Amino acid sequence: MPAVAPLTFVGLHYWAGAGHAFQAVADLLAPDYSFLAPDLLGFGEAPAPVGSKYTVDAYVAQVEQYLADNQIARYVLVGHSMGGKVALALAARQPTGLAGVVLLSPSPPLPEPMTDEERLASMRAYGKLSEAEKTFRKITARPLPEPVRQQILQDNLRSTRLSWDAWLLHGSREDISARMCTVAVPCTIIAGDQDDVMSPSVHGLETLPLLPTGTPLEIVGGAGHLLPYEAPEEVAELLRTFASTL
Repeated sequence: MPAVAPLTFVGLHYWAGAGHAFQAVADLLAPDYSFLAPDLLGFGEAPAPVGSKYTVDAYVAQVEQYLADNQIARYVLVGHSMGGKVALALAARQPTGLAGVVLLSPSPPLPEPMTDEERLASMRAYGKLSEAEKTFRKITARPLPEPVRQQILQDNLRSTRLSWDAWLLHGSREDISARMCTVAVPCTIIAGDQDDVMSPSVHGLETLPLLPTGTPLEIVGGAGHLLPYEAPEEVAELLRTFASTL
């Protein structure tokens, strides 16, 4: 029988974040599993391509190209927040090599539960250190080392304006729920019980019912929205357990 290709985790980061958000998780999974995490368009060090509309499908196309460029034959998508919605949209295409999907506090397939006031406030917050610090306090529940806090703030501030506004105005509002019936790989959702951005109840109501029957919702106690930073040990352990079932 032909050998099974090694399993690689591919992380898709949160809005206003970057791929290195997964570094602590990647370190904990090494050397048993490779963990790759690109910067998504307009965030981190990724280019801001001329003409990109920064739609969910535009991000899917970027990830598809990344997978091809890196010759990743068998993989699990690990989508965090915004990256979760991108992961689901890609999984719905049933790409060759996809073995499973792990969603960390994901943006739901339905439009995000965000008021117009919250959306406007987030748009006005662009590029302001004081607002980035306020966001940091809102999206984290566990204490983090100062270098990690600074990294999160810097990622927020170096997001491009186009990618920042496009997600707030369009991507977060996209409804891809009709595609979820074609997601055919095992999935799991992981959420922090102190998440003030996307509470576990949102996942239970808006995402879980659209995923394959039997998909679990794992709760991490005392954690907020930034699970890869706040709970790398718990996330890594859940990823190992998930991989062992594939």
